[in-house]
Amino acid sequence: MFSIRKIHDDSLPGDRLAIGEVQALMRKLFPGISEDDIRELPDILNNPLKYKFRSVLFIAEKSKGGLHGMAILRQATDMNFVYLDLIASKTESKGGGIGGALYERIREEALAMGSIGLFFECLPDDPRLSPDPKVRRLNEKRLAFYERFGARPITGTRYETPVRPGDDNPPYLVFDDLGKGHSLSRNTARAIVRAILERKYASVCDESYVRMVVSSIQDDPVRIRAPRYAVASSEPARHPPGKHSADQFVLVVHEKHIIHHVRERGYVEAPVRIKSILDAIGDLGLFRRVAPKRFSEKYITAVHDRDYVNYLKRAAMHVPEGKSIYPYTFPIRNRTNPPKELPLRAGYYCIDTFTPINRNAYRAASGAVDCVLTAMEAVQSGARVAYALVRPPGHHAETRSFGGFCYFNSAAIAAHQMSHTGNVAMLDLDYHHGNGQQEIFYRRADVLTLSIHGTPRTTYPYFSGFRKEVGESSGKGFNENFPLSEGISFEEFSTTLELALRRVRRYRPRYLVVCLGFDTAKGDPTGSWSFMAREFRSMGAMVGRLGIPMLVVQEGGYRTRSLGSNARGFFLGLEEGCQQALPARWGAASGGKSP
Repeated sequence: MFSIRKIHDDSLPGDRLAIGEVQALMRKLFPGISEDDIRELPDILNNPLKYKFRSVLFIAEKSKGGLHGMAILRQATDMNFVYLDLIASKTESKGGGIGGALYERIREEALAMGSIGLFFECLPDDPRLSPDPKVRRLNEKRLAFYERFGARPITGTRYETPVRPGDDNPPYLVFDDLGKGHSLSRNTARAIVRAILERKYASVCDESYVRMVVSSIQDDPVRIRAPRYAVASSEPARHPPGKHSADQFVLVVHEKHIIHHVRERGYVEAPVRIKSILDAIGDLGLFRRVAPKRFSEKYITAVHDRDYVNYLKRAAMHVPEGKSIYPYTFPIRNRTNPPKELPLRAGYYCIDTFTPINRNAYRAASGAVDCVLTAMEAVQSGARVAYALVRPPGHHAETRSFGGFCYFNSAAIAAHQMSHTGNVAMLDLDYHHGNGQQEIFYRRADVLTLSIHGTPRTTYPYFSGFRKEVGESSGKGFNENFPLSEGISFEEFSTTLELALRRVRRYRPRYLVVCLGFDTAKGDPTGSWSFMAREFRSMGAMVGRLGIPMLVVQEGGYRTRSLGSNARGFFLGLEEGCQQALPARWGAASGGKSP
């Protein structure tokens, strides 16, 4: 078994190691590529403006480790086409399906980008251009392989003219319409060919050569060569790209959340919440399910005070099965001499009187952290969106306190880890203010915290979420609250959301963490807004159009009758937005124009 993942740049140590393996594979399989071009690979990934392409590296890894294949895809964001620069698998992997899986993955990515088509070069099968029979047979196999996907050379142009007269095996330009059945107009083809020659081959092709090739494109629409190989002619679209990218949306579910079941009357944070959402989104075909991993407690204590974490663990262990501890004494005057009995200390760490500690509170909360960190790793490995469907929620948990049904701030724990590789933005869309992440990151500039919520003058947690709270010290200006009044319309909300999204765009984060609450829904027992599935779909589309790799963490939402349909609407909208967005960080297939 093998997996395919994306690498956007060389900021992570594991990705730097993988890039080094790719460079070694390039030296082995492509001796015609210069050493300077191979060494340039990290720069190609890191500097899209310099190369006028946003590039992404795909690597195929076996489950036991090691690189077994690679592909480099370049996106011309200004012209809406993608160019497959290189694709290869190790010789010993031949027959293992790695090359085919990589190409299918590339097609899915191109489709997700909204590209008009996929272009790449392939060496010719014409004896006049490839006189050596042995070389020509290899070229024929490659072209036959691509024909199975409907990709064939553009004909009737001078693209395959050698740069140096007399050279053999000049490449064809191959076009894959990604199963759309669209033709390619002359003007579009001319612009794309000019871009390829000037951006990829600037050091090889002078202006007279570029003009000659571009002006040779006369057919409108351009002609695509008829299928030539038997397998392709009988199965012209054997592998159409899927509707969704294989790793575009990842889902991590906290299966053991049910151990935290508070049965007191009126306690709305119930296990049925997860089932309601999962039942509604399960048939979308959108998510690739990933099992949660276990993480060390050090990830929790990197954000939460060690004494608080130890207290919650110990207190939970001492609560009788089926019972709960509710805080009722809050030592605002003296925190230095806590009572000996653990139940009596609850008020030292809690911000309200309705969030209990029971036997499984610590286990459930730490399990939610595991799920969120697993989803975080998926985003860091190339997933466009990863959704952690968890309970209990976390965004009210501060450095040393719990409340609002929250014990550990899972989203903040993930944001802290992600900040090691670049700036992170947190966008809280729950009806209640995300006081937890505000307090945790209030003096930091590497995590931008934004929260749209009901005014704290009338809405929990009451003590935070005001506009004047903008951060302190180096974090000043990196916390922004958008408190809104009761009973607002979705038009008012969406106007505010657009303001928040503009702030995210100005910040230019590497990752976005969305604290997703559905308690803004009509009829939710904890909110006063009236959003329905269609509004959540619009909300998701607005967020998706940011085009930033995204971790979505489930927070509130307690009207179970509509919870599933609202979640379904949000993620359908999020997918639509992602399809429309230009990726935030975003070569011949075999051969190329040699100097």
